[in-house]
Amino acid sequence: MLNFKKKSIFTRKNSEEDSKPAQELQNGILAVWGSPGSGKTTVAVKLAKHIANQKKNVVLLLCDMTAPMLPCICPPSELDCEHSLGSILAATHVTEALIKHNLVTLKKNNYLTILGMKKGENEYTYPPYEQVQARELLDGLREIAPFVVVDCSSYTANDILSAVSIMEADSVLRLTNADLKSVSYFSSQLPLLRDSKWDTDKQYKIASNVKPHQAGEQIGQALGSVSFTLIHSIELEAQYLAGNLFADLSLKDSLKFRHETQKIVKEVFGI
Repeated sequence: MLNFKKKSIFTRKNSEEDSKPAQELQNGILAVWGSPGSGKTTVAVKLAKHIANQKKNVVLLLCDMTAPMLPCICPPSELDCEHSLGSILAATHVTEALIKHNLVTLKKNNYLTILGMKKGENEYTYPPYEQVQARELLDGLREIAPFVVVDCSSYTANDILSAVSIMEADSVLRLTNADLKSVSYFSSQLPLLRDSKWDTDKQYKIASNVKPHQAGEQIGQALGSVSFTLIHSIELEAQYLAGNLFADLSLKDSLKFRHETQKIVKEVFGI
């Protein structure tokens, strides 16, 4: 067994539920994970926005504590309050009431709520947390909303919440760019997950931010078979740089991206 920085976070406990036949869910937790720079946050935000636009309650959980993404996805004026994910994980016991108190609602769409670290915070701003708080948070979110989209960090061996989210999620999107760095990243990280008997059957391999010169043959050689392909969009990149990812996509170069994210939501959640 490999020794991780934070006490073998990838060791999954056996339970009676694990032995029960799997049921096909139309809701649940979707973890978005992948190589650095693959567009995890962008995709997670757009998926959550699409679900909310269908008038379905959805929680967007932003795990990164090294570079908090809450200040990067929309202007502060679009949020109805200012709470921190850190306040939840710092608790000895995570309750539904505590989670609900710290949920941040998007003013323009009450179906979408967000949890994340605030600007200027980091993993040392609050007391350290353990696997139990991470699991209680995810269990609580299941009870609060039918749909949960988790934006995981890339370096899960050092991130308890991202690691637990990947293990406990009903489905996982594994995003990767078609480049050597992404191939090297997964060559490094996947053995850690295989060692812990991580359920690879629930993951969808996604070719992300694919540029015009990256032909299908090249992507196939670099990544193997993929479930979905998300093409590069100049409009989407501009939204990301402006910190305005909840804005609508309207330009022609964005239509294929938007259509593909809608296909992902239909495949994973059935909506």
